[in-house]
Amino acid sequence: MTTRASATELRLIAAEAARAAGELLRERFVAGGERAVGSKSSPTDLVSEADLAAERAIRAVIAERRPGDAILGEEGGETQEGEGLRWIVDPLDGTVNFLFGVPQWCVSVAVHDDEGGLAGVVFDPLRDELFAGERDGSATLDGVPVTGSQSSDLANSLVATGFAYSAEVRAVQAAAVSRVLPRVRDVRRMGSAALDLAWTAVGRYDAFYERGIQMWDIAAGVILCTCSGLEVRRLEAEGVAPPGLVVAPAGLIGPLAELVA
Repeated sequence: MTTRASATELRLIAAEAARAAGELLRERFVAGGERAVGSKSSPTDLVSEADLAAERAIRAVIAERRPGDAILGEEGGETQEGEGLRWIVDPLDGTVNFLFGVPQWCVSVAVHDDEGGLAGVVFDPLRDELFAGERDGSATLDGVPVTGSQSSDLANSLVATGFAYSAEVRAVQAAAVSRVLPRVRDVRRMGSAALDLAWTAVGRYDAFYERGIQMWDIAAGVILCTCSGLEVRRLEAEGVAPPGLVVAPAGLIGPLAELVA
């Protein structure tokens, strides 16, 4: 029987797991020569041996610290029934960046109960930045409390987004960007939704939106953004466009959601 744990204790376990995977990934990234070992939803949706090794490292930590909990990983699926807690992990968010040598990728580890997100971390190994949050607590960057943007001026907002792997969905997303770009300061597309959300939580971006993201892409990042005072709004599926989300301060989320819905 797995013992109960506080959100703070769970956050520390998430950080331990993320760092274990992150150090492994950093070493492999610096060494170079990593190759894709397969694709998933499309030929451009790649998985590497680094993804698989990083997920094994995360699962090993969680299995030792919380042996009765369920784990959902991007690469390994859901491996066991849990007793109320469910870990949701993306061992390497930004695989294409990682494989091409672009230093914009991260590890995401979150834990949910029946009410939603309890704790989560996003770890950027190359910058050695750990973004963390827990229910009823503040978001932190390396232990220091942070808050998201408080902007209400869409025209001066820096907005992050991402694109799906499906060409059909990308066409819809391109139309949304064409509506957003003239109305904001600028748009950034860096290639890691989890890191985009972490940067939004600390105010490096004013807002973030994306369709077609998976639970493991956003599980930790949504916790961070909620803890940093931002609002999270679901985007419903529309035609070929899959569901998604918008994250922004209260003064921006309405007008931004209208542009990307």
